[in-house]
Amino acid sequence: MVEAKTITLILKIWRQAGPQADGHFATHQLNGLNQDMSFLEMLDILNQQLTVAGQEPVAFDSDCREGICGSCGAVVDGIAHGPERGGTLCQLYIRHFKDGQTIWLEPFRANAFPVLKDLLVDRSALDRIIQAGGFVSVNAGSAPEANTLPVAQPLAEQAMDTAACIGCGACVAACQNAAAMLFVSAKISHLALLPQGQTERKRRALTMVAAMDEEGFGSCSNQRECEQVCPKSISIRSIARLNREYLTAIVDEE
Repeated sequence: MVEAKTITLILKIWRQAGPQADGHFATHQLNGLNQDMSFLEMLDILNQQLTVAGQEPVAFDSDCREGICGSCGAVVDGIAHGPERGGTLCQLYIRHFKDGQTIWLEPFRANAFPVLKDLLVDRSALDRIIQAGGFVSVNAGSAPEANTLPVAQPLAEQAMDTAACIGCGACVAACQNAAAMLFVSAKISHLALLPQGQTERKRRALTMVAAMDEEGFGSCSNQRECEQVCPKSISIRSIARLNREYLTAIVDEE
């Protein structure tokens, strides 16, 4: 049986006591880390050590730890969710780092994502965008027959690809303008492609884009940073679809 190799990592972690407090990077060295542990498990070990030493543990978000909920977002060495593509922070493993490496860890940076504490940010702006139009109207009652509304296979695949968005906010953190276009376009696209989403199709595009602008997100400049860090690998082609949906709704209103 081969024993897992252990390494030492030096963490430069952003510490901020509250939304109005000044923040700073604190240095912590962790020895004997199992390379098979996840990044969040490493943070758990750090917090154990801080608690035993009578110090304030690092505040960070996590829930499912299976790459499903998207709540674990943070910036590792300048990259949202870390250097490995196609995964969330909880799916990043210590084996991706070198022994003795220094890692810089900070929260998502965007005006629409105010820092609450340490690595915690308020991402409720994304929820308010969904509330503005990311829903469909259906009749109450029992579930309809699955084959009542046939959907062409290519459209179903495209809809599922965009519906995979977990709303983690990495696209916003990666964008130089802190734009939420990839998130909004994914939510608009998957409903626009399905028959269930046709009733509010035009209104949805107008209201969700208006909500996005109201929250203070920036504009898209097609640099594709969002696509690079998206844990679900959502393509910026959905942004093109969002633009078409929005322009069509504007023209029809006039």
